Amino acid sequence: ATDAHKLVRYRRKDAHSEKATSFIMPKKALNLLKSSLPSEDVDVSVEYNSTSAFFKFGNINLVCRLIDERYPDYDAVIPLNNPNKLSIDRQSFLGSLSRVAIYANKTTHQVRLKIEGNELNISSEDIDFSNEAHEKLSCAYEGEDLEIGFNAKFLIEMLRNLSCEEVSLEMSTPNRAGLLLPQGGDENEEVLMLVMPVMLNSYA
Repeated sequence: ATDAHKLVRYRRKDAHSEKATSFIMPKKALNLLKSSLPSEDVDVSVEYNSTSAFFKFGNINLVCRLIDERYPDYDAVIPLNNPNKLSIDRQSFLGSLSRVAIYANKTTHQVRLKIEGNELNISSEDIDFSNEAHEKLSCAYEGEDLEIGFNAKFLIEMLRNLSCEEVSLEMSTPNRAGLLLPQGGDENEEVLMLVMPVMLNSYA
């Protein structure tokens, strides 16, 4: 799924279909499906035709009208060469971003990530109200020192929807998309989260 600012690709290796296919579903229907699924593991049957998709599990049948459009070529926007790789505890990263984001500009929600060696500096500033915040975290990092800006709301939303203990953030340059990837977890699950950077202000 994508909204042009961020993209999430989710793959499962244990799902089976008689033939390869694809269709586009509206967000509202997927949210309804998510809220209807029970907490315990159940098998979900998915059937479809040219106009609708049908989901069956337990005693529930859900029918959704499909979107008749061409989906963007998302593989083309996923950067393949990302030499700068940061690994960090997910909860620590999420907590720091949540605190620093309070002082970010309320329109851009911009936070600055400054990575030097194995130290991550997270900062934000709202010039209109003379607010700023800085936090430092330890991390594992491979690559050149880097400063890059992101929308804090996007990063926080992504981190909250992961359950792993550690995540990696792979980057190339300050004007190219970053990839947020969970570390460990279900071997049949593959999650890739892409987030576009924002142009940094001049504050240090």
